[in-house]
Amino acid sequence: MSSVIKNSVTKKSVIKINAITVPSELGDEVAKRFAARAGAVDGMSGFQGFELLRPTDDRETWLVITRWDDEESFTAWTQSAQFRDGHKAALAAGGEAPAPLPISAELWSYEVEVDRSGS
Repeated sequence: MSSVIKNSVTKKSVIKINAITVPSELGDEVAKRFAARAGAVDGMSGFQGFELLRPTDDRETWLVITRWDDEESFTAWTQSAQFRDGHKAALAAGGEAPAPLPISAELWSYEVEVDRSGS
């Protein structure tokens, strides 16, 4: 007979993963652009955290991971001025926006079922 261990966390986090395909020669530019706007989401209601993951093997899929209190908080972020401003290309020196990068993206959604932190 198997037993089910209930998660002691009463509130589940909502995880949004933006899987973006980045040609290897553009990796440094993608990292630079994300770093330039990383704080745009700070202070949004329900926002818990952000990570940009670069692959360590031959894959070209990068993961942009955000953690939210609930779906409504994520939706509010995507409809906010901060989201729009954060996703505009940063102005380059001289006042011209850099060219858009030839990348593709797919949004994945998850809820945390079990969360265990290391000691």
